[in-house]
Amino acid sequence: MTPQIQAFHDPATGTVTYIVYETEGSDCAIIDSVLDYDPKSGRTSTHSADLVIDFARAHDLKVQWLLETHAHADHLSAAPYLVERLGGRVGIGAAICTVQHAFSAIFHQVPKAPQDGSQFDHLFQPEEEFMIGRLKARALHVPGHTPADLAYQVGDAVFIGDTLFMPDVGTARCDFPGGSASMLYRSVRRLLDLPPATRLFMCHDYPPGGREARWEVTVAEQRAGNIHIRDGVSEAQFVAMRTERDATLDMPTLILPAIQVNISAGRLPPAEENGVRYLKIPINAI
Repeated sequence: MTPQIQAFHDPATGTVTYIVYETEGSDCAIIDSVLDYDPKSGRTSTHSADLVIDFARAHDLKVQWLLETHAHADHLSAAPYLVERLGGRVGIGAAICTVQHAFSAIFHQVPKAPQDGSQFDHLFQPEEEFMIGRLKARALHVPGHTPADLAYQVGDAVFIGDTLFMPDVGTARCDFPGGSASMLYRSVRRLLDLPPATRLFMCHDYPPGGREARWEVTVAEQRAGNIHIRDGVSEAQFVAMRTERDATLDMPTLILPAIQVNISAGRLPPAEENGVRYLKIPINAI
């Protein structure tokens, strides 16, 4: 079956959230939701998530899954808020345990925070097949950006998380803990071995030159035109480029709040005695 796909672009973080479903009134999956967060004030809001809720309710969709492609460093997940209002199970790749182990110590969450992925409802194994209503889906393990990255294949559509960006932007960085440019190259080439007409849906777009944001492209277009990893670029060339480029990049603006929330399935820290929740900012630790 060919899935129906509704995209929601958040210009503040460049993130694209998707609702994937068969038809009006069917089960659906929400992929890579966004909880709005203002780092200057420390305030959260739910404008982005409420747009998703409005669409789901308007089309009588039943949320079966809240899928995360990885533990994002550039936005906070709205999964708990959406589960509270729409239901569904939160899923992520089983390798999230590796990411939890790497960051729990930095945020001094041990031993309070489990590092076994139990904050999530389901941990997908590589190549695991599952259903979104009557739509067949498959979890593809595509490490490199982080060890836990997944792409979700539903029919002729693949939601590729932080692996590839639009052809004029290139590929994801690989300098986070557990990242690997070699692994990303192999993961991307696996995606690009899919049939040429396969639709690839980006998790982000950072438009250069003032063009409008876009998030859908075919395998054929990526193979022909991706500035980092088009056909003909060898693994050695890619690793050299990615390593040199990553050394020049600043940390994402929201990496410190985002990672500590997202490795806990989007749950904010519990309130302290004064009723206020606090995020931790480690000094000289990253």
